[in-house]
Amino acid sequence: MVTLTDGAAEKLLELMAGRGEDEQVLRLYVKPGGCSGFSYGMALDEVHEGDEVCEIKGVRVAIASDSLELVNGSEIDYVNDITGQGFRILNPNATTTCGCGSSFRTATNPGVPGSCE
Repeated sequence: MVTLTDGAAEKLLELMAGRGEDEQVLRLYVKPGGCSGFSYGMALDEVHEGDEVCEIKGVRVAIASDSLELVNGSEIDYVNDITGQGFRILNPNATTTCGCGSSFRTATNPGVPGSCE
């Protein structure tokens, strides 16, 4: 699965508490596209059929089974520094990433490269 840094877990719990929904999870997913082949996505959502679900530091995380191979072993971090604030995914499977940090490809799967939009 994936891991969360303490900073990411703290920020996610804060965001989830602000929504007041009991059954929400952090959904991490991958979709084709981006300049390197795949793009990351994250959302607060519900569990869907076929999801792999685990609880990490009090945060329930759901990953669609078709995305799991691409992000397995990744770490989700939350940064707040001079360059900005937001979540960052450190993916050991990524062999190529783009400058925006949200697009990647793996050694075994090039994805569908396109624009970074």
